[in-house]
Amino acid sequence: MCGIVGYIGEKQATTLLVDGLKRLEYRGYDSAGVSLMNGNGLETRKAKGKIAMLEQAIASDPIKGKIGIAHTRWATHGPPNECNAHPHHDCKGKISVVHNGIIENYGPLRAMLQKTGHVFVSETDTEVLAHLIEAAFDGNLEDAVVDALALVEGTYGIAVLSADDPDKIVAARKGSPLLIGIGEGENYVASDVAAILAHTREVVYLDDGEMAVLTRDGYSVCDLYQQTVKKGVSRIDWDLDQIEKGGFDHFMLKEIMEQPQTITNTMRGRLVTEEGFSKLGGLNLSMEELQNLDQIIITACGTSWHSALIGELMIEEHARIRCEVEYASEFRYRNPIVTDKTLCVVISQSGETADTLAAMREAKRRGARTLGLVNQVGSTIAREDDGGIYLHAGPEIGVASTKAFTSQVIALALLTLKLGRLRNMSVVQGRDIAQAMEALPAQIQSILDRASEVETIAEAFSDATNFLYLGRGYNFPVALEGALKLKEISYIHAEGYPAAEMKHGPIALIDADMPVVFIAPHDSVFEKVVSNVQEVKARGGRVIAITSREEPSLAGKIDYEFRIPETIDMLNPVLAAIPLQLLAYYIAAKRGLNVDQPRNLAKSVTVE
Repeated sequence: MCGIVGYIGEKQATTLLVDGLKRLEYRGYDSAGVSLMNGNGLETRKAKGKIAMLEQAIASDPIKGKIGIAHTRWATHGPPNECNAHPHHDCKGKISVVHNGIIENYGPLRAMLQKTGHVFVSETDTEVLAHLIEAAFDGNLEDAVVDALALVEGTYGIAVLSADDPDKIVAARKGSPLLIGIGEGENYVASDVAAILAHTREVVYLDDGEMAVLTRDGYSVCDLYQQTVKKGVSRIDWDLDQIEKGGFDHFMLKEIMEQPQTITNTMRGRLVTEEGFSKLGGLNLSMEELQNLDQIIITACGTSWHSALIGELMIEEHARIRCEVEYASEFRYRNPIVTDKTLCVVISQSGETADTLAAMREAKRRGARTLGLVNQVGSTIAREDDGGIYLHAGPEIGVASTKAFTSQVIALALLTLKLGRLRNMSVVQGRDIAQAMEALPAQIQSILDRASEVETIAEAFSDATNFLYLGRGYNFPVALEGALKLKEISYIHAEGYPAAEMKHGPIALIDADMPVVFIAPHDSVFEKVVSNVQEVKARGGRVIAITSREEPSLAGKIDYEFRIPETIDMLNPVLAAIPLQLLAYYIAAKRGLNVDQPRNLAKSVTVE
């Protein structure tokens, strides 16, 4: 959620900052703003809506400066409007603050400040920070920030300017990602490396409770007691073209089409096909510890939760370890049974999802070992887990996750293969799984080559108002994921169910206006799904089927069919997800919607 970018150096900062914000548009936002040191003091421009509106505001009233901060806001406190947009100021207009996160005690702090004469102009929690820093300021900005943050409860990633201490940017984080970009005679601060990748690949990730002071000549990092912290420098290996559309109409379509390569990247160097084994060097667990596990808990949110459900089925079937899947948002408010023989697997594309990070920390407090499945190298989960499996899917810009989902399923399959071979899985069975995994990239490409078939189906249903997605076994989570994709980007109501549960309520909804998508490859439960198809047709429903071979039992019962290649049961979700992603994409595109930035959604949910 939200985006922060800041610059200090010798370049004119306005265009640089606005371009950085554009790189963060995918995160979701409803307003934007910039503040610059113009040589005489602070000057700010803000606008409701897209960054194009901010550009118009700047064009009509230009500002210049070589030090500045900028922000895209996703509303939490107060509606999206120019007044509530960041940056926010103190009473005198000498302090400027941008903020990601939520100040939980902003109400009492605001009341306290108002009693001492501070005047507030917005409805946001963030404005409290500007006034707290103003109240504490005595000539040194970092001292004032430390004093202000000592009063704050909640989460924050902030960048601060002061007209009275003008040659620096002060940044601090607690629970909301923030990093420093290192340049020659210039430095950057950002909430996401995408904002600064065009200018530097050398970054320093801040951890919770740390503050950075940036000048033209360098940076320093300390804790909130102002004790120096030594930080390592990371190098970003993404190419800039990975965060460009590359000729596609939308990032989402580009990312769908990249999946043969991203699947390959997730598997690269990890499959030992002849031995039916996987090498996962980042687990940081000994063979004995892996063999002694008596429980695995997988915790995640949204799309990652759906991949977790597939992982649960894989692990229990092939590794024979008890496995549970928990919503991360619920896990830490329960009293879960966790021991030192529990492995808690946390899944997050960004590695910054607030609920998932909190669930991981709770599991660690209870004695579990933690394993992170993340896509963002250097993310908070990646730094705090006990071990991990990087997805290597590359940057995912579209808000609706596609390639990260399939890479998560592959990472879980690799983990299953390793655990299974350490326990009861034969080398023959392991080899069969590994060979099926190796075949996936070419199989996915064969699906993508027929994308026009899915587009034809989308054309027939782009005006629908409700969808039902049904699957059994490994394909039930795919039904959930297919429905979620459609909801996210087309705003069509859609639900996913286990196919057998249809008759326990949802069947009442089925008529000619209710398309039903069956995920029905020829697997161990295929015959059961056939009977569910017959029940839908008997009630006049229209059936879209994702199948894998011609089946006489389905003749005359399917209105639209898309066939995927055959594979083993546990990998069907990877192939079945592709046409469902395409279906959601084409329906949303035909409805003229903003596919990459659906309303009310953010790519990385960094607040609870």
